[in-house]
Amino acid sequence: MKIGFIGLGVMGRPMAEHLINAGHDLFVHRVKDASQYLVTAGAKAMQTPYEVAQNADVLILMLPDTPDVEDVLFGEEGAANGLKPGTLVIDMSSISPLVTKEIAARLEQATCEFVDAPVSGGEVGAKNASLTIMVGGSVAAFERALPLFNLMGKSITHVGGVGDGQTAKVANQIIVGLTIEAVAEALLFARQAGADPAKVRAALMGGFAGSRILELHGQRMIERTFEPGFRIRLHRKDLALALDAAKRISVALPNTAATAQLMNSAIALGDGEKDHSGLTRTLEAYSGVVVD
Repeated sequence: MKIGFIGLGVMGRPMAEHLINAGHDLFVHRVKDASQYLVTAGAKAMQTPYEVAQNADVLILMLPDTPDVEDVLFGEEGAANGLKPGTLVIDMSSISPLVTKEIAARLEQATCEFVDAPVSGGEVGAKNASLTIMVGGSVAAFERALPLFNLMGKSITHVGGVGDGQTAKVANQIIVGLTIEAVAEALLFARQAGADPAKVRAALMGGFAGSRILELHGQRMIERTFEPGFRIRLHRKDLALALDAAKRISVALPNTAATAQLMNSAIALGDGEKDHSGLTRTLEAYSGVVVD
């Protein structure tokens, strides 16, 4: 299959590599030093998104934010003008569910199929092809995309119509963000109360408080390993999507708002590029605690 892949970041690179290893022809854009190995492996570097789209039967996007997706598709030399009728566009970025519906409508006017398929699992999941993929779109488009999803993920769910995948991802980010904040509070409390946070974490893992967040991110907090992973800056963006959508549908998300503000503080303190487990540093700063 001829696949255009735009978005060769921390997660996009291994996702693209899985597609190459499965024998697909990949056309990519904005190849940097970190992604040059994909060209060595057989991917073909194009100068513009338009050129990528011209060569592709399927176009996959894995971009940081809503404006990035809009620019790549509809900006100057954007991909939308190069799409052939019948092209399947798969947006695996995490962006606004509402804008996603607008994008799908514009692409459908060009007789292209569209699915939104944001992912969860971070860099580790991308490398291990074990991502959770949440999909919105028609049944036919989902079934067309499924063989490609199977190369990149393990838990793949067709949630519903266009935009429902993004809605599921926003819900995921609410749970993950608030749980990271809760784990950070708990381990900070344990440390300052005089207990060994590593032993407290081990004890909690055997009870009702046990979770993947406590297991993985709790360990990061204890070991002080905050290389991303998933950046605080990007998680703050996802919570902003949640709060914007909540405002439009009149839903109260008070703890999401509080965690987003904590992430704002983390970014102000210079930690925006750290893994979201680094939120513990912000709570420590609030409490006047120096650990690093």
